[in-house]
Amino acid sequence: MDIRADASSAKDGDVSPRTVVFVLVPNFSMIAFSSAIEPLRIANRLHGTQLYHWVVLSPDGNPAHASNGVVVNVDGATGSYEPPSHGGPQIDMVLVCGGLGSEHYRDPALYAWLRRQERRSAYIGALCTGASLLAGAGLLNGYKCVIHWESLDGFTEAFPEIDVSSDLFVVDRNRITCAGGTAALDMILFLIAEQHGKALATEVIEQCLADRMRNPHDHQRLSLSARVGIYSPNVLKAIEIMEAHIEDPISQEDIALLLGLSCRQHERLFRRHLGMSPAHYYLKLRLKKARHLLLQSELSILEIALASGFVSASHFSKCYRGLYGKSPRDERRPLPVDRMVPLKRSLKITPPASP
Repeated sequence: MDIRADASSAKDGDVSPRTVVFVLVPNFSMIAFSSAIEPLRIANRLHGTQLYHWVVLSPDGNPAHASNGVVVNVDGATGSYEPPSHGGPQIDMVLVCGGLGSEHYRDPALYAWLRRQERRSAYIGALCTGASLLAGAGLLNGYKCVIHWESLDGFTEAFPEIDVSSDLFVVDRNRITCAGGTAALDMILFLIAEQHGKALATEVIEQCLADRMRNPHDHQRLSLSARVGIYSPNVLKAIEIMEAHIEDPISQEDIALLLGLSCRQHERLFRRHLGMSPAHYYLKLRLKKARHLLLQSELSILEIALASGFVSASHFSKCYRGLYGKSPRDERRPLPVDRMVPLKRSLKITPPASP
């Protein structure tokens, strides 16, 4: 299936609607889901023709619980939704919407269903951390993909053979993935432009009150200066060096040398702009990566310690407890049921009727 196949016919109004199937897994990201489905609705309204038809499924057919506590009723289970040869409508694209904890979600039946749709020529994609499910199903081998920046370290450790980046979204042949959040809007706008022309995509952008469609290679995160709230070139450069050497820490003396500063100047700049020594800031960076790996991967404590630049699990545990007030092992323990996000509301998403 060529994503641009209908661009010319769209201008003439002779378009067969494309069916997009959203698969919502537990704790899916509501912002990613709504940012992907709303542009399709707006495109239909602006064009005056049903360009897109969507269906919302969950792996078991039960209402899907978003990470914000909202419950979304679905149209059925993935296993019961099959293409025409099995009595169901044609599927043009499947988008798996992940969220918190998706890296730990395992569902062999869902994996098998996704592989069947891929064999039947559907585009296979993911929103937010849904890429971890595609990877688990073996559907990203040999493809480029993206995932939310917070899950990037864990994904890289779990699937070192997969080409993953920190871009906003990527379309690689019949695979399409986005980092989640509002990047889902940019990805869908890109598809609308490819399939039905840039003019329609521009109209959709205006309806969404967005000022532009971001480039796929735009950064997911704010600039470093915006994130840390300072504008000292030497401090920012030092932090960049630290972030590039998490697993293999570099000494503060070497960092100062690379910056052309004395160790005393280097120390003074960090204390003036960040209120701490460069060594303490560096330690916090390494422990932050360790925390991501603890929550998002199944690596052992020792493996995480080594990946974060510590020479032993005991030293790592001591430093971790000093910053976070708990041991790495305690950090990994799942929340008890009574501390899970309460499920408060129910939202019905109904696919548009066929014209």
